[in-house]
Amino acid sequence: MPEFSDRLLWINGAPVDAVAGERFPTRNPATGEVLAEMALAGAEDVDRAVAAAQEGQRHWAAMSGTARGRVLQRTAELLRTHRQELAELECLDGGKPIAETPEADVDSGADCLEYFAGQASSLQGEYQEVDGGFFYTRPEPLGVCAGIGAWNYPLQIACWKSAPALAAGNAMIFKPAELTPLSAMRLAELFKEAGLPDGVFNVVHGFAETGRALVRHPGVAKVSLTGEAGTGKAVMRDAADTLKAVTMELGGKSPLIVWDDAALDDAVSGALLGNFYTQGEICTNGTRVFVHEDVLEDFLERLRVRTGRLKIGNPIEPDTDVGAMISPEHGEHVLVYIERGRSEGARLVAGGGRVEVPGCEGGCFVAPTIFADCRDDMTIVREEIFGPVMSVLSFRDEDEVIRRANATDYGLAAGVFTRDLNRAHRVVAALDAGTCWINHYNLTPIEMPFGGVKHSGIGRENSRHALTHYTRLKSVFVASGGVDAPY
Repeated sequence: MPEFSDRLLWINGAPVDAVAGERFPTRNPATGEVLAEMALAGAEDVDRAVAAAQEGQRHWAAMSGTARGRVLQRTAELLRTHRQELAELECLDGGKPIAETPEADVDSGADCLEYFAGQASSLQGEYQEVDGGFFYTRPEPLGVCAGIGAWNYPLQIACWKSAPALAAGNAMIFKPAELTPLSAMRLAELFKEAGLPDGVFNVVHGFAETGRALVRHPGVAKVSLTGEAGTGKAVMRDAADTLKAVTMELGGKSPLIVWDDAALDDAVSGALLGNFYTQGEICTNGTRVFVHEDVLEDFLERLRVRTGRLKIGNPIEPDTDVGAMISPEHGEHVLVYIERGRSEGARLVAGGGRVEVPGCEGGCFVAPTIFADCRDDMTIVREEIFGPVMSVLSFRDEDEVIRRANATDYGLAAGVFTRDLNRAHRVVAALDAGTCWINHYNLTPIEMPFGGVKHSGIGRENSRHALTHYTRLKSVFVASGGVDAPY
């Protein structure tokens, strides 16, 4: 198991204390135990991180893309070498089952670093002859980028933001969520071991004030946020004063549509993955499950039976399927929504309350909950809950379900289960969602662009498209003859 002590900031390639010496605790969500006291970064610490990043970025950008890629590749290999340690770290700091974290957190982070290691040497411009000469373009790094992470996938998000930024020649200052700060520090140590120059990756811990200092800092060229929509709007307002580039992956209330010809067991699997994996604390989750009325009761019965087999328990136990809510406060927030579902007339099919786990009395565990007979105007159907709460709704025809699926401010993800692939492609084309799955749910390979529309975000993570958000394009005209001036 990982050992813990006070954790400092990571600035200029080394752990350093915050100027003010303030601390805040990070706890094991399953037990309430304090894992470590974290250094709390203030404005002076952000200044130090920016200065270090500016200096480090000059050296990093001067290296070839191939050389930068080698560092990212070595870091990916180190993540895999320390796979079990990092998986346990994410389990203890985030309350997620150890059955998930090796693959969903560590492997996905390593895959991302490895992918962008390969892309670092492939950044190139274009050439074109025009009247009077030719021009070429140069993709260049932005400079210092800030990444602000969420608490549900801390290591993965740190990699998703740092890998494309670093591949393109930028430096990054990363602020992990205050509830899950530990893995970002370990990633910083592994970057250092892999040969990353000092200052190129920095970590500052803290709350909204620390994030705000980063977003407002004139030395930061770009901000990438993963969080909820309200935070995204605040970041855009603060970034506007210095005209920073922003990308953001925000919340969702995604539809999962099951037709009467679907392979029902696969559709149930998709609904389980899209609602109860990581205790339902996933932004893309398909929490509005629209099921064709001809197969509704069959679907619900299969779903009820399989949900009943899930084990809710201590996340560190390998047979646990559902772990702890990230905090007692968030657990109470989810339970309030469950009570609202009852009071507004939804039919409870499974779950519906708190579960006591022996040895984990300090944590909050919520049973995977399924509501049927839901209406589009219900609170649990309209608002993002970020917990293991599924709303099942019935539908009859295609135009109807598309209209209802799109009747939300969000547009992060969507899923369609049907054997009719023509219909599947037609429906996903009509859905207001940035990431869609046909006959599966919540798969996010690094090669595929990831992001949303409407209130679910701006820009894309992963794939080569991510590199466009971490580069600026310079156009260079080269004359082939003299200057014919009319003066």
